[in-house]
Amino acid sequence: MVSLDLLTPIATGFLLGASLIIAIGAQNAFVLRLGLMRQHVFPIVLICSLSDALLMVAGIAGMGALVKQSPVVLQIVTWGGFLFLAIYGLMAMQRAFGNEEKLKSKRGGEISLKKAILSVLAFTYLNPHCYLDTVLLVGSLSAQWPGEQKWLFGFGAITSSFVWFFSLGYGARLLSPLFEKAIAWRILDFVIALVMWLIAASLLQTVL
Repeated sequence: MVSLDLLTPIATGFLLGASLIIAIGAQNAFVLRLGLMRQHVFPIVLICSLSDALLMVAGIAGMGALVKQSPVVLQIVTWGGFLFLAIYGLMAMQRAFGNEEKLKSKRGGEISLKKAILSVLAFTYLNPHCYLDTVLLVGSLSAQWPGEQKWLFGFGAITSSFVWFFSLGYGARLLSPLFEKAIAWRILDFVIALVMWLIAASLLQTVL
């Protein structure tokens, strides 16, 4: 029988992880779009989940303090993230207001696995908020738990990431009937563009 003392850090970590990743963001928007298109869902959600796990483990192991003391690294990542999000937002806006033929080709066209992987890696590792949340925040909060319990806390946070991304990627197909209409794709791409630009703007404010 599992001790309640062990479940407490796991449950706390799970709730914290869920609160950090269940939000409209660049990475989630990209996973949602691929889920709706039913393209490369498994490798993409696996990469997202494993990336979170890697960063959380790094934070718990003490990498958070090192990153915090290296503002140059965060600034480089911030500028890279700003440029990537700004360009991707522009592409999404072009899809939203493109003609019907372009919309159909973008909606149903095949995205190569290589392009999908490179995009999701950029969304993940060029987002400084990712480091602040997974590395610094999870790492610092894990220190509140003594001994092996900090790793149980991390296990809970990592589990929430796997549950969320696999649910988002494979659950998106439940919305497929709605997205049989072109207007739904236009609205989705318009919202994605706004999300990308808002995040890019928030990143720009941190370096100006």
